Amino acid sequence: MSDSIQTKRRRTDPQTILCDMCAEDRKPAKKTCMKCEISMCVQHLQAHLTTPVLLQTHPLTEPMDLCGNTKCSQHSKLLEYYCLDDMTCVCVSCAIEDQHRLHNMKTFSTAHKELLEKLKAEQLILQEKTDDENVSLEKWEKSEREKLGRCSVRLIEAVTNLRDISLTSVQSSVSARMVSLKTSKSSMEAAQKEKDTFRFLQMYSQVHQDVEKAKAVDLRKGLEPGSHRDKLVEEIRQNGEKMVKQASQFWGSLLTLVDPEHHQELVPTDSHLIFEPQSLGPGMSLSKDNRKVFHNSYLGQCCATLLICSTKTASSYQRWVVSLSEESDWMTGLCEKTSAKNLKDGPVYGLCWEDKQLSSLTTKRNEGSQSSTSQGLKAQNTGTAKTATQFKTTSASITYQGENGEEPVPRPEKVEVLWNFAASTLSFFSRTGQHQREEIITMKLKASINNWDLVPFVQLGKQNIHSTTQQQQWKCSCGKDYYWDGNSYRDNRSGSYYQGCCSCGKVLGPHITEMVCELY
Repeated sequence: MSDSIQTKRRRTDPQTILCDMCAEDRKPAKKTCMKCEISMCVQHLQAHLTTPVLLQTHPLTEPMDLCGNTKCSQHSKLLEYYCLDDMTCVCVSCAIEDQHRLHNMKTFSTAHKELLEKLKAEQLILQEKTDDENVSLEKWEKSEREKLGRCSVRLIEAVTNLRDISLTSVQSSVSARMVSLKTSKSSMEAAQKEKDTFRFLQMYSQVHQDVEKAKAVDLRKGLEPGSHRDKLVEEIRQNGEKMVKQASQFWGSLLTLVDPEHHQELVPTDSHLIFEPQSLGPGMSLSKDNRKVFHNSYLGQCCATLLICSTKTASSYQRWVVSLSEESDWMTGLCEKTSAKNLKDGPVYGLCWEDKQLSSLTTKRNEGSQSSTSQGLKAQNTGTAKTATQFKTTSASITYQGENGEEPVPRPEKVEVLWNFAASTLSFFSRTGQHQREEIITMKLKASINNWDLVPFVQLGKQNIHSTTQQQQWKCSCGKDYYWDGNSYRDNRSGSYYQGCCSCGKVLGPHITEMVCELY
């Protein structure tokens, strides 16, 4: 654009774009040509509208002050396309040759139309959110004040009750002890007033007893031993436990109010979530409600793969919390339902604890784009493993910035998982205590997962362990020796099989069983 045109434009109203081709009496511009870098009124625009070559190759926009920003800084070509992935204007070279070539590209007019529709939809969502009475500031403040008020009132009532009970009981006991002091004082005063030697000596024995009794009194001591004190101590303990629980709830409510991202009350998983075993190693068993997994180490290694199933249909998200064993490796997240019995055959998105190291697992198709992760903690690639010709699963160790640099994240006490369907994200949190929650990692699931039937799962130990049979010895109290062959107990002498009980009637085996996983 020439300096004379720039000078003319600066002399006019900066909010009105005038025609750059009018010599005198410049009229308001109707369109701006991005290629010619000029704005034109209705009269001067006709050449661009009637000449086929200009109409096809010269993009027109609403009147705008170009200021020299219509050219690509890298290729010095006209900006003609909009990259929806990077949200930036690009030239034809950027679109077909460089980093944008695999991105979602649109012409300016199409991008304008689509993004305008998107803004309108988002505006409606935000308007509904603003108008929603449930999240109005006034109702929120009232609700929070009432909730905190109820917690504080219950806490104050519990503290006051304990204080009054304790003070009243001790006051009664101290008052009874004060009688001895008053009695001794009266006895000593009476003896001191007695002038007759004989009567004084006769009185002295009783006075001495009263004084000794008074000297033994300790006003700072608690209640006298007995059933009354024992009953009161038990009452204080019971009420004290309630008070501590109420104080914890109040404290947790304050933490959640101030820092909800890291402090949310640990709500137990809905009871309609249960484990559905896909494979169970020897010695593995489930509770009657299918929410706990047990392992008898005597019978074999800890090894199980379980789906987390729901009897209800989840609407916008699915959440589960699992408490996992400190002794065995584990993995939890999402896998394809058809490959649950062998996770190597399908896609996996999950959190893995293996060899004292926490890592994330993400899957992509070999021919597709990589799945991305966003996290507050740092992930370092440790390698990839091909699950099949179709999939590639990437493992990344999870670390945090500690005093000595990058340090491994410790094993979570409990793992909370949130699968957000709408946002296509899978988030993992470490839960400590009742209220403390820290994000471990959030995975962004790619659109390709819509073609996969993903389900929540937990894997304990290594999948598909083929361990050699160990003949573990066990001796019954009746004197018979048995060994375990992997399936049942056999008599060392006769080789006979025994299921469950010895010939004397006692249960065979040490039966040391512990819980290794629980849906909390």
